[in-house]
Amino acid sequence: MTENLVMAEHLAKDFAGPDGTLRVLDDINFTVARGTSCAIVGTSGSGKSTLLGLLAGLEVPTAGRCLVDGHDLGPLDEDARAQLRNRLIGFVFQQFHLLMTLTAEENVMLPLELAGRASAREHARDALARVGLAARAGHLPRQLSGGEQQRVALARAFVTRPALLLADEPTGNLDARTAQQVMDLLFELNAEHATTLILVTHDARLAERCQQRIMLEGGRQREC
Repeated sequence: MTENLVMAEHLAKDFAGPDGTLRVLDDINFTVARGTSCAIVGTSGSGKSTLLGLLAGLEVPTAGRCLVDGHDLGPLDEDARAQLRNRLIGFVFQQFHLLMTLTAEENVMLPLELAGRASAREHARDALARVGLAARAGHLPRQLSGGEQQRVALARAFVTRPALLLADEPTGNLDARTAQQVMDLLFELNAEHATTLILVTHDARLAERCQQRIMLEGGRQREC
């Protein structure tokens, strides 16, 4: 087992645009050690979410490579990358991405069921209790506040005990008080489960709590 869970080597990503090829990321290099926390920061359009997509295997690099737990994501086909995500990676998004026809408990059960894990309902209830939502397990997302929905999303992300948690602006749609609660939960769960946390954020307070920061500017890596 290597010390670094994530390694980016000379990562670059191009997209086709109306005026030709656009290089969104160029020559990105970093490592993130197991069990640590890392913030990806920069202005809008600097390539932060694209970088997170490469780390998740949702996109493949144009050049360079990205390794997660020693697996080079680039050469893998889409099915193999999906299997790796299901086994190693949890996600938290700004928009929550809960299934509106499922209860909070059923939303948290979903990744366990997709992975064929036993006792999915029991584990989902434990995860919801951990984020303070045991009493809301039977509620649909529309019956929950934004902060409660984000806590359900956190429970869903952590219920599989992923090696890596990727969070894209996890407090972006929350008021200051609720954002603070969600931030505290993120770092508590990160510490309890030794989950490596990589997050994209505009929130300086959230970035400062991370052990490592990667700054992007115009698709290039800058010194923080």
